[in-house]
Amino acid sequence: MALVEEPPFMRNLGTRFVDARPGYCETVLTVTDAHLQQDGYVHAGVQGALADHTSGCAAFTLVAADDIILTAEYKVNLLRPGVGERLRCRATVLRAGRTLMVTEADVLAERDGEERLVARVTATMAVTTAR
Repeated sequence: MALVEEPPFMRNLGTRFVDARPGYCETVLTVTDAHLQQDGYVHAGVQGALADHTSGCAAFTLVAADDIILTAEYKVNLLRPGVGERLRCRATVLRAGRTLMVTEADVLAERDGEERLVARVTATMAVTTAR
């Protein structure tokens, strides 16, 4: 899905597309030292950005190709420190309205073949058109 890899910021983070279908998107990010905060955990901003973008991609699967999805707001619940080789994000659309969508995204840290939920993000996405 081009939307996942096209934005320079997400490309710079190393985000990769895994899967998308109507109302759902999944991405993965290989953790590097550049993603870590001072204590060696994945920075909360990285987790939030990954969830925000993956949520936007999930919303984008439900709109016309010329529509634009913009984040209106999002809330991050950090559940435990982000420790692992990869972060995987799975986002779903909970409610798809004509102008607003509500999404939920889980950020999971993969370590030694195990996934642990490290953050849950709820977001409101605005649906608009190009000007």
